[in-house]
Amino acid sequence: MSILIDKNTKVLVQGLTGKTGTFHTEQALAYHDTKMVGGIHPKKGGETWTGAKGETLPIFASVAEGKAKTGANASVVYVPPAGAAEAILEAIEAEIPLIVCITEGIPVMDMVRVKARLDRSTSRLIGPNCPGVLTPDECKIGIMPGNIFRKGSVGVVSRSGTLTYEAVFQTTNVGLGQTTAVGIGGDPVKGTEFIDMLEMFLADDETKSIIMIGEIGGSAEEDAAQFLKDEAKRGRKKPMAGFIAGRTAPAGRTMGHAGAVISGGKGGAGDKIAAMESAGIKVSPSPARLGTTLVEAIKG
Repeated sequence: MSILIDKNTKVLVQGLTGKTGTFHTEQALAYHDTKMVGGIHPKKGGETWTGAKGETLPIFASVAEGKAKTGANASVVYVPPAGAAEAILEAIEAEIPLIVCITEGIPVMDMVRVKARLDRSTSRLIGPNCPGVLTPDECKIGIMPGNIFRKGSVGVVSRSGTLTYEAVFQTTNVGLGQTTAVGIGGDPVKGTEFIDMLEMFLADDETKSIIMIGEIGGSAEEDAAQFLKDEAKRGRKKPMAGFIAGRTAPAGRTMGHAGAVISGGKGGAGDKIAAMESAGIKVSPSPARLGTTLVEAIKG
């Protein structure tokens, strides 16, 4: 089993005809025949996209049309920052169940508007400013390198794109593999938080352990730690390893992601690490030891 996506997921590409959309769509099609079913462009509806190896996909004028004609249940957004929010809103209006936005640099106020609409919808948004979602040997949505994945038992959730790959690489190296890896993105306003993903991983029978990678800034990690404590009291608990990126960052400075800012006495690495450890998460001393740290957590 997996969360969010599997071999039956049908994906529309918003921004397919651009350079980024084209490259990553080619990569997705090459990954275990991920079902990329069409592209969206308001001025190119009726045309056909052709990939470097001769792959072809129909282009639709709207997400609603694409969904109606293909049965798509997911979309991925590669639209540039100025138009990305409108692309997400279009997918929400078309009632696409899963929307994955890779675009970085979307203005915060645009995302505030998206978030307000998202909260009144049936759609789930992953991102923006994220590497996407991948279920090994089944489906790849986004920019994660498929060659480092191995089907297995670890659920991975991360705010950091690069460290998502590191967690995957490390869990492959120690022979555990992954059920699904989800990069939720590091922007201050995004569609999905740690708690949402942890809930899914705890409920998934094939996910035997979890890696959670946080960053300085905000309170999402502390909130997740409290959630895990509450769930443990109900008898729901799985071995977990974690890591906090940016632990050496000085207070008051933004480091990397737009959400990685320490202010008001909150968001520092020390508090996050303490919260995670209090929830039973074994915090790794470095990203390169995430795999071995998780093995230690599993062994108890």
